[in-house]
Amino acid sequence: MTEILVPTLGESVSTATVARWMKKAGESVAADEPLVELETDKVTVEVNAPAAGVLEAIAADEGAEVEPGALLGTISAGEGKVSPKATEVPGTEKAPAPKASGATAGNPANAPKVEEPRTVSGPVSVPGGGHAPLPAAAKMMAENNVSADQIGAGTAKDGRISKGDVQDFLARPAAAPAAKPAAKAPRALEGGEERVKMTRLRKTIANRLKEAQNTAAMLTTFNEVDMSAVMSLRSEYKDAFEKKLGTKLGFMSFFVKACVAALKEYPAVNAEIDGDDIVYKNFVHMGIAVGGPNGLVVPVLRNADQMSFADIEKSIAGFGRKARDGQLKLEELSGGSFTITNGGIYGSLLSTPILNPPQSGILGMHSIKERAMVVNGKIEVRPMMYLALSYDHRIVDGKEAVSFLVRVKESLEDPRRLLLDL
Repeated sequence: MTEILVPTLGESVSTATVARWMKKAGESVAADEPLVELETDKVTVEVNAPAAGVLEAIAADEGAEVEPGALLGTISAGEGKVSPKATEVPGTEKAPAPKASGATAGNPANAPKVEEPRTVSGPVSVPGGGHAPLPAAAKMMAENNVSADQIGAGTAKDGRISKGDVQDFLARPAAAPAAKPAAKAPRALEGGEERVKMTRLRKTIANRLKEAQNTAAMLTTFNEVDMSAVMSLRSEYKDAFEKKLGTKLGFMSFFVKACVAALKEYPAVNAEIDGDDIVYKNFVHMGIAVGGPNGLVVPVLRNADQMSFADIEKSIAGFGRKARDGQLKLEELSGGSFTITNGGIYGSLLSTPILNPPQSGILGMHSIKERAMVVNGKIEVRPMMYLALSYDHRIVDGKEAVSFLVRVKESLEDPRRLLLDL
């Protein structure tokens, strides 16, 4: 018999809610096949089967709150169907429910259709024209005697109420009499306007960006880099690179390598403040900002200082695919020590990126534009890019920040330095 356990949930996440089981007790499962989804405040986590066999028992029903290491169920050896009633742990039976109309919140639109979770006792009635709450939300609503009518439309897919919606509702202070009209009567919409509730991810992004502004003494320094050498090197070797290493050679690997070299020289930009202490890091976990269908996420290249150009390009391409499909895992989104964001892919010429707390530095890349530059006393047309380094002035001095950006510029304008570790 093999136990199915709750995995480590990531930084600052101590509990999760069982969102849905993809298999029923008694059904055959393959090794590494997705079995159950866990819902946290950050992302949805898929737990795969640790071994092949039959899902013998379900120990944590949909809607149950679980901690890392807790038992979710068990798998026994064998094949074929087994009676679910005979194998399911007592108290985990589900009442029949209609099929879901689409993917659950936090999952790709093409996720397999599954049965809705059993009804949780309590006032979780669905508002007129609305949709049923997600399991974690239904459980929390029942525990707090909250109805769906009180919360209104949810932020999950198809307007369903998520756990985050319930938490937001419960966190609202009791409105003073003078404030009630404003809460109940938002401004009237004018012709052509549409009101859409902010998604949970967008709220999280907004809160973190505001936290960075409120906490850090943020400052930005700028420079520009001549991309001629990088573009020439890439043009010359991109076909051979892809043929031998199986991935395309882009610009991001050059920037990651250049930042790694600069971070080793100026470690304060790779450090963070923890209370009254400065924590210096003898590694580089590089965050790469990636745009997904629901907003910006920052997966992390762990130990980027030990990665090759091909490793970096493959990892970034993989992050992009996972972001589009909503498949990024918690461990891939946490632990970064420095971040690179590329607004140039959207046409940005110049911007000031906001720090990703608790990091002390973030590099902004921008569009490559041909401009007239003076080179050795002559005017030449060169492909130029503006770079922006935002940093926490509490830990990084202006001299360090400027020197860091100059070091990045030097590495990009002469990529041979990266190969020779100069």
